[in-house]
Amino acid sequence: MFAEAKAFSGFSVDDIDAARTFYHDTLGLRVEDNPMGFLDIHLATGATILVYAKPDHVPATFTILNFPVADVDKAVDELNAKGVVTKIYEGDFTDDRGIARPEKREWGPVICWFKDPAGNVLSVLED
Repeated sequence: MFAEAKAFSGFSVDDIDAARTFYHDTLGLRVEDNPMGFLDIHLATGATILVYAKPDHVPATFTILNFPVADVDKAVDELNAKGVVTKIYEGDFTDDRGIARPEKREWGPVICWFKDPAGNVLSVLED
């Protein structure tokens, strides 16, 4: 029954206009207003994510969207140049720009987390 369903993911934000600006202007994604007043974010994979405003929005405390990139350092430089803060976690597993590298922890790729204007956590990680 579900194997054939064209499933999609979604998440909430507290300000749909701020989300539109961030995902389109800052991250460079194709963002469209849909007929319900929500946003459709189109990813390079062909997937579409539904973003909806929720008055009592609580930011996700986990990573809701990951962007594989060839060079995390370059992606972080570009994000920082656009005003995006990438140092969101404290501790010795990330450097001063928020990049976590395998030699600093026992798991995972080179990765850096950042937040959207609603406080949801996103990441760039080396592909």
